[in-house]
Amino acid sequence: MQLPRMAKVKQRFSGPAVENIEQTVFEQLNSLNLAVQPGTRIAVTGGSRGINNIALILRSVIRWLRQQEAQPFIVPAMGSHGGATAEGQVAILAGLGVTEEYVEAPILSCMDVVKIGDTAAGHSVWMDKHCADADGVILVNRIKLHTDFRSDQGIESGLTKMAAIGMGKHQQAKEIHSQGVAGLEEVMPEIGRAVIESGHVLAGLAIIENAWEETAAIEAVVPPDIIAKDAELLAKSRDMMPKLPVEQLDILVVDALGKDYSGTGLDTNIIGRMRILGQPEPETPDIQYIIVSDVSPASKGNALGVGLADLTTRRLFDKINFQAMNENISTSTFLHRGMIPLVMDNTKACVELALRCSWGVKPAEARIMRIPNTLHLDILEVSETLLPELQRRDDIEILEEPRGWSFDPSGYLLPLEE
Repeated sequence: MQLPRMAKVKQRFSGPAVENIEQTVFEQLNSLNLAVQPGTRIAVTGGSRGINNIALILRSVIRWLRQQEAQPFIVPAMGSHGGATAEGQVAILAGLGVTEEYVEAPILSCMDVVKIGDTAAGHSVWMDKHCADADGVILVNRIKLHTDFRSDQGIESGLTKMAAIGMGKHQQAKEIHSQGVAGLEEVMPEIGRAVIESGHVLAGLAIIENAWEETAAIEAVVPPDIIAKDAELLAKSRDMMPKLPVEQLDILVVDALGKDYSGTGLDTNIIGRMRILGQPEPETPDIQYIIVSDVSPASKGNALGVGLADLTTRRLFDKINFQAMNENISTSTFLHRGMIPLVMDNTKACVELALRCSWGVKPAEARIMRIPNTLHLDILEVSETLLPELQRRDDIEILEEPRGWSFDPSGYLLPLEE
């Protein structure tokens, strides 16, 4: 089959960026006038998301706490991720650059939880044992759109979710996710509020990123203001979020999915697919076939999100750690996202089959886009037929004129670089 020629393009984004991470963390925490007594043990949450500068941000919080003569430590706060094991969660942090040596503090990891109360609706409220035993907890997390639902309250992925699911570990994650989308939209904020108001939380440190994945803002907040800050920064994050430069495609080729790119491996906000029973799919973008070719090393075989694609490769399939993926999938209860799509020998075979199945579309006229993952959307490849549409835009630069596909001898695409 004669594949359409592809051109390399660059999508330009704009947005603020924090110039000095540590200085900003210190200034923000100082602004709260927290009463941190010398010798107090303070837990700092470390999540599983691929947040830019997260290791530096956590180290800055640790250094600020040591300046107050406290005894800080990091707690992995990531629900059931890492195969729902203490060792797996430490490994995820290490993959993000968060190690005891770098952050200059111990990492205390366990899956044991303590019940600290009940909500008004009767839901149990669980907390990581190390956090519950500490003199205080500083929540650290990025605020962004959730990949499973839209909230009328403005509480999606952020500090409140970290308080509820992150610190509640596997136990709380199971209980919330067992109620499907309603659990995330209604129960999660209720449990998060209970944790925030429990007296265990000392402060929150909220992060938002611009479309380049740079740290756009860091804001410290006291517990009574955490939920309002979540909603405020979610709106700002939404405005800065990147997206595909076109809304209709015949084929989208994604080089790799990964937990370090999105909690769902493939960001549902980018690809326009939810795959949740009973939930409507987003109207845009409209993509007929999605191909995913690999799973990121940081995911350690957790290929959650592969079920959002239509075609995948033998390479990805052979890397799947079914224990880690199945634990994550079963906790979320969104089974379709772990279903294995059609497995082909390589990326080239996936593209050829997707073209054959694009009814009424001539290969030379197919609207195709290739992206490295759903987090990094600046350097892309597009089929020749998309160029007239993109050349009219001021935020698109044509880096290379149309040429043949860059497959290696095994039929996999060479890395997409500027």
